Amino acid sequence: MKEILTNRGSVRDYSEKQVSDELLEELLSEAAQSSNTGNMQTYSVVVTRNEEMKKRLAPLHFNQRMITGAPVVLTFCADYNLFTRWCKERNAEPGYDNFLSFYCATIDATIWAQTFCVAAEAAGLGICYLGTTTYNAEEIAEVLGLPSLVLPVTTITVGYPADAPKVSDRLPVKSLIHYEKYEEKDIDEAFSAKEALPEMQQYVKENNKETLAQVFTDIRYTKKNNEFFGDKLWETIKKKF
Repeated sequence: MKEILTNRGSVRDYSEKQVSDELLEELLSEAAQSSNTGNMQTYSVVVTRNEEMKKRLAPLHFNQRMITGAPVVLTFCADYNLFTRWCKERNAEPGYDNFLSFYCATIDATIWAQTFCVAAEAAGLGICYLGTTTYNAEEIAEVLGLPSLVLPVTTITVGYPADAPKVSDRLPVKSLIHYEKYEEKDIDEAFSAKEALPEMQQYVKENNKETLAQVFTDIRYTKKNNEFFGDKLWETIKKKF
């Protein structure tokens, strides 16, 4: 398990080997034993295998090749629909159409998703998270037919890797750990190794920037885009919850 965790990398290219329904359901079932708020399990997942459905989802994920290239696409959702319906059918008055409920369900859906990913990688599969789910949550919800109180949180592509994935670079963990109280960490100690990576230096060069930080602030995750997609997501949350 240690080797799986420390040597993992995102998989963007998959072989043609299919992931069986039995294996997929087994991994999802095992992962569903994860901790969750109040043991209410207010989450769900939509499994997409159909090629036409993948093509409909692809532009909502900025046409990243993993959507159509992976045998399985999993959309994990914050889901208070099932639990709310249960309450109503058992003569209980639910009060879960609010932001706090969405937030808790989002945490729980993410825990389930990440536990699934660890189990999947241990079984020899490869995965890739797609952060684009938060950018187009409303449109994804429409394609997948999600009712009120259900909203997509994250999307994960799953399949057998075409090649061994490159180990993902990470900040030194001591820059992320705080004991007893938060303390300001040394920036050079935290980011120098990442900045020195050849691929990161290439990003700086090809984007005509002075620093890697500018690639993030000016190109990849700009204030303008963050505010636009943030406002869009907030409106979607209010519609659904």
